[in-house]
Amino acid sequence: MGKSRTKRFKRPQFSPTGDCQAEAAANGTEGEEDDGPAAELLEKLQHPSAEVRECACAGLARLVQQRPALPGLARRDAVRRLGPLLLDPSLAVRETAAGALRNLSACGGFEVCDDMVTKDIMTPLVALLKECSAGLDSNEMSPQEKKDQNRNSIENIANEAMNECSSRAVSIFNKEGCLEIVLKYLSRFSTNVDLAISVAYCLQTVTEDNPELLNSFTAPALHVLESAMLSPVSSMDYILLKTLVAGTVWNLKDIIPSKSQAEIINAILKILSEVLEVDAGEIVIQMKEAETQRLKAAAETEEIRENANGDHLIEDDEMEEIPHKGKVRRKTFFSDLLPPTDKELREAIALLTAQQTALEIIVNMCCSEDPSDDEWEELSSSDESDAFMENSFSECGGQLLSPLCLSHEVHTAFTNYLIPKKIFEKTAFPNSIAVDLCSRSPTWKSLVRKMNTIQCRALVCLQSLVSLLDVDHLGGAAALQTLAQHLSQLLFSQPDFAKHVDFLEAISSALRALLQTMASKNISQCMTPDQLMTLCTAGIHSSNTGVRVNVVSILGITGSVLAKEDGTLETLKTIGCFLLEVATKDPSLVVAGEALDALFDVFADGKEAERASVQIKLLSALKEFQPVFKTKIRKEGRGKYSPDQLCVLDNVKMNLRRFVAYQETVEKRLTT
Repeated sequence: MGKSRTKRFKRPQFSPTGDCQAEAAANGTEGEEDDGPAAELLEKLQHPSAEVRECACAGLARLVQQRPALPGLARRDAVRRLGPLLLDPSLAVRETAAGALRNLSACGGFEVCDDMVTKDIMTPLVALLKECSAGLDSNEMSPQEKKDQNRNSIENIANEAMNECSSRAVSIFNKEGCLEIVLKYLSRFSTNVDLAISVAYCLQTVTEDNPELLNSFTAPALHVLESAMLSPVSSMDYILLKTLVAGTVWNLKDIIPSKSQAEIINAILKILSEVLEVDAGEIVIQMKEAETQRLKAAAETEEIRENANGDHLIEDDEMEEIPHKGKVRRKTFFSDLLPPTDKELREAIALLTAQQTALEIIVNMCCSEDPSDDEWEELSSSDESDAFMENSFSECGGQLLSPLCLSHEVHTAFTNYLIPKKIFEKTAFPNSIAVDLCSRSPTWKSLVRKMNTIQCRALVCLQSLVSLLDVDHLGGAAALQTLAQHLSQLLFSQPDFAKHVDFLEAISSALRALLQTMASKNISQCMTPDQLMTLCTAGIHSSNTGVRVNVVSILGITGSVLAKEDGTLETLKTIGCFLLEVATKDPSLVVAGEALDALFDVFADGKEAERASVQIKLLSALKEFQPVFKTKIRKEGRGKYSPDQLCVLDNVKMNLRRFVAYQETVEKRLTT
């Protein structure tokens, strides 16, 4: 049903370790629901003792990671009760309150985040950010020892607070002038990379589709971003930081002077290329081994210390765990806050997050929402595009170029930095040794999901590149055939591929785009009819509408190629019967419309196609279905489908009428 449109990645709500449900399951807390702890902890938020309030906040930070506990916390108005503690007299309470709210937003999803904004969490949050910013300035005039102590506390609080800036809070972010504050935090990336990463997450979110904010970026503000993006440090934390800042700079492309655009694009893609070049599986293995060795050494040291002290001595840590002693063992509580505190795990997560983010940025670089994708391609492929690029700056009186003007530089930079090759490599299944190591460790288990997500993002990215770049930029016809074989091998090497919905949607989207490109360039396809039908039979039973649309489209693309070849009658009959059944029985009109569109493509031309259509009685089946389809659009359309979908369905309805008329002439000619 027309051109396949690549999904554009919006910045997700900040969640450094990915899926909190996976974390909860790994910790054995999933499924627990008890209002008792929630009520008790919320009550203690008003306790006169700062230590008790801190303890209650830390307990809530753990509790919100249990998804079944979220409704109870919402009923008890946890957000309104935690909010004021962001301005508590105790810095420790502020930090733990911000951490609890951060976990709540990360684990609760967009609905919880929207509710937090509705309940005015931004008022105390913005006040806290401003106070922290002022505190940093005053601390710089303090004595050295006091400065270090207070600055660390303030920056920790700011780090927790930064993670509350959700996309629904963008307007408040603009109104309150928070940009100057967060850039001040970002400028400290060399001394506090954790805070800088939190700021970078926030900036990447608030700079997306936010023209009002873009006008606030001055030359010094851009210099802060540039400094962070070009940092020479190569640790995993800094790789993540530079990737996030690169995404922010891409969002700011509209305000970058024309003379600097090519340089900026190259800087962005250089970072993304370097991120994708790292073998994440090997890094995960190395980090897991490093953690094992560290814990082993720590255990040996502890054993030596215990032997030296004797069994009659009580260790400090043990005393801190005894409630009636009145001590709070903050390490116990903060080990439950996100992100994890173990250095090796943090580094592994940072790299995986950076690679996922890099792939999402590349997808967004390949997309254009306004104007349409067709206009993007029309401009970038036309002879006038170079002239347009030269004239835009002067016509605007020295103002900034349209994003459309970036396409030529993006194409070139993609090739120069071997972006297609590196994305191709990321589409492979995650390193099996790394997956096995992570699967056997409760704290590392969530990384398996992140590695699988990277593979899916790479497949979506591949779809974008195949749709956007010329065949020559992709390596030519032979490279496309190799890629098709690779995708087929990925798909059919997994006997239960239909169960992995995210993977199936991603790989079917990539295959659809690739086969369409190959068909348009008359490059021979490599999937066998048996493989094709195996994919389509499995995919059409998926609950995911996107998967069903993709497999139907793949069938239409392949069938239209086979229709022009000799000896394909039986295969075309199989394809035709399959598409007819989908068109008449699938509950989604979008899928049914795609199946009809595929039928039009397969049986539009060719002697074998004409013979096949008569033998499967295509004309009578479509005549019978035509009024049914028309009625379904009228009855179901407005309530269930978007205006764009309805427009496409109306076109299919019109094309169905024309195709029926064409089939009448075909059948009359072949049967007389």
